[in-house]
Parts: sequence; C-alpha cells; structure tokens
Amino acid sequence: MLDIAARLDAIRADVAAAARRAGRDAADVTIVAVTKGFPAPTVEGAAAAGLMQIGENRVQELIVKQDALLPAVNERLTWHLIGQLQSNKARQVAPRVALIHSVDRFSLVAALARVQRAPPVLLEVNVSGEAQKAGVAPAGAGALLEACLAAGLRVTGLMTVAPLVEDAAEVRPVFAALRELRDALAHPHVRQLSMGMSDDYAVAVEEGATIIRLGRAIFGPRRSP
Repeated sequence: MLDIAARLDAIRADVAAAARRAGRDAADVTIVAVTKGFPAPTVEGAAAAGLMQIGENRVQELIVKQDALLPAVNERLTWHLIGQLQSNKARQVAPRVALIHSVDRFSLVAALARVQRAPPVLLEVNVSGEAQKAGVAPAGAGALLEACLAAGLRVTGLMTVAPLVEDAAEVRPVFAALRELRDALAHPHVRQLSMGMSDDYAVAVEEGATIIRLGRAIFGPRRSP
C-alpha cells in the first residue's frame, strides 16, 4: 500500500507539471487505476491510497473482483470498463460500471440500447490506424456518434490507445488528433478525452486528456499468469 501511495504521489506531481505546461488545471484530469491482472486486494490497496476510479479490461475479471470486495469498499469505488466489450455481455456489465470507454461499432450500440439504464459511454477511436487495434476510424466517428445519440446513449467523450513507442513524444500527434476530432464533432456533451497510459500520460495531459488509464505506473509490473 505504501508503494502505491508513493507512486501515486509521483504521478500526481507529473500530472500537475504537465497541466501547468499546457495552461490547464490538474484537477480536470481523472486518474483511473487499471487493475487488469491484479487480485482484489490490490484494488483495496488502491482505495486505501485514495484511488477510487478503477478500470478493468475484461468483464469477467471485473465481476470477480467486485464480488470479492467487501460492500463497504465497493460502495466507494467507481468502475470503468476500458477494454473491448462483446455485444452479448452488454447487459451483464452495464449495471456494474459508471463508464464504458470502448464503444466502437454499431452492433455494440444496438446491444447497449437494449439495456435499461445503460451507463455513459466513450467512443473508442483508432487514431493511429493500427490493424491490431480496436476502434472506429476517425472518419467514422461522426456516424457512430449519431447512432449512439439516436439510440438514446449518453456519449461523454472519446478514447484512444496510442502505439507503444520508446519516446512518448512520438505519440503526441495521436493525442492531438483525438482532441481535434472531439472539437470537430462539436457536441456539447462530448468533452472527455480518455487517453494516455503508464508510458505516455504526461504527453496526453499536455494534449488535453481528461482521463488517464494507469496500471504499471501505479502497481508495478503485472504478475505472470
């Protein structure tokens, strides 16, 4: 727990410095602790260190951890699904999360539209165009947004996953492009930018990130399965 608290202090200092460089308020940046591959006690350690926003990549792993936590802990946490969501699991996960980061196709929009009280969503955009990555192409984001709105979904922003590079400055254009896409969509409720992970979050904050998704930077390397 002490390691988590110390790492979190360093991350918050980095975020504050990056926000100052960009003329932003660091309070506008939410840190989501990504607990993929870590057990439920790690989530408890994050909560004890003051991290209440928890992100999971897989629906089943999210459910297992939520069910393993004491209700008093769970009630304090806000859960995010940041990984790919299969349409047939939309109903299962919807009541368990406050935000879905990975809406990227019309079939998923249709599945979420059938869920009572679906949570707000972000549109996942494949800005870098990498074939192995999920996400709608930037040119298709407008049509996907319109489909979400027509289906009654609450779209609050955009998400992207940048390429893995040695120098974080190399992915600055990816983050800038997501910000520019959000501005071009010009929808008053589409303001969030979920971008930036452990290796590049400072650059993402400089380019306008409002949500950064951090795993290794907070918890250290994931254990082998």
